[in-house]
Amino acid sequence: MKKVVYTLLSVVLFISCQKKDKKQTDLITTPLQPVETAPVLKEFGYNLHEYTVVRDTIKSGDSFGAILDSHGINRAKVFEITNKVKDSFNVTKIVAGKPYTIFKSKDTTEKAQVFVYQNNKIDYTIIDFTDSIVARKEHKKVKLVEKSTVGTIESSLLQTFDDLDVSSTVAYKMADIYAWTIDFTRLQAGDRFKVIYNEKYIDDTIPAGIENIKAAYFEHRGKPIYSFSFIGDSINNAIDYYDENAKNLRRAFLKGPLKFNRVSSRYNLNRRIKYYGYKVKPHRGTDFAGPIGTPIMATADGIVTKSERRGGNGKYVRIRHNGTFETQYLHMSKQAVKVGDFVRQGDIIGYIGMTGNTGGPHVCYRFWKNGKQVDPFRQDLPASKPLEEELQPKFFEHIAPIRSTLDSIHFKSDEILL
Repeated sequence: MKKVVYTLLSVVLFISCQKKDKKQTDLITTPLQPVETAPVLKEFGYNLHEYTVVRDTIKSGDSFGAILDSHGINRAKVFEITNKVKDSFNVTKIVAGKPYTIFKSKDTTEKAQVFVYQNNKIDYTIIDFTDSIVARKEHKKVKLVEKSTVGTIESSLLQTFDDLDVSSTVAYKMADIYAWTIDFTRLQAGDRFKVIYNEKYIDDTIPAGIENIKAAYFEHRGKPIYSFSFIGDSINNAIDYYDENAKNLRRAFLKGPLKFNRVSSRYNLNRRIKYYGYKVKPHRGTDFAGPIGTPIMATADGIVTKSERRGGNGKYVRIRHNGTFETQYLHMSKQAVKVGDFVRQGDIIGYIGMTGNTGGPHVCYRFWKNGKQVDPFRQDLPASKPLEEELQPKFFEHIAPIRSTLDSIHFKSDEILL
């Protein structure tokens, strides 16, 4: 009997020890549950949890000082900030419609500490006056996504892109590339195109515009015309478009300085004006009419040598294109370039106005050849500068895979035949 009791006690003790060991093992091997912490949310480099964040848009009549004043910054401080950052950010140039963000302290004062002005979807300016006053220009990270589209003209180029649900910016950029080889006002039904371009995205999802066209193929009246982007001017890092034989698609000069040119007065050395008693008053320029504010374009690549206001010329810009040719653009409402700037053909250099001696809004376009003012419409103007021979091997190597990609994109009509 005693033996049985001892045996039972031994079994009970063994089982209890097993349970105890199991509990201890469970206690040791059970992983610790991670402590959940709120994710750190940042914008413009600032931790959103550390500030009271105010988002708004510049409204008509708003001023930098008034905005900061409404967020606890007194006039003396505003004046100090304005003077401190004037070389990097002109506070008088803030534009209605642009968004801004203010980071305010989370204490009882709720004073503004940081002002962020969004110049566009990508670029922004930070003015941080938490301790010392600092202004810096930044930009959001942008991802380039290569895209392609193919289409056949039925009515117009813009309508075709609209039907394809592709940004009209691509159409305009393509029209600029082929401006001297295709008359886009005379497209025919059946003309067709293929285009490869880069689109910009913020945070991988937010479209931020078209960066550039890499290559295109346009079949006009049955004639195929390739175009490939390539940096042919390494000094100014300027991109041009060339066909498959490395020939430049541009001409040296545009026909006029406006997007849609309407000549209101031609170059005329025998012009007589009633106001001056019909005396001969030579007109050594060509007037292109347009509403005040119409953008004025450089008709060719060159260096800005004058950007000033003087006498009857009003506000004007003068550009030296090479040792032979210069152009001048008079009566601007304002200039968009300064002396020393390098401008590309088609760049906006100013806007139509009525400054100086003028009876209506227009740009007087003057053209010099070898130091003498001449009629641009009577000149045998040169073609654009060809691609340097030493760059051509690199060009052909560059376009080979791109052309292969273009050629592998099929038109729907061709797919049916296949």
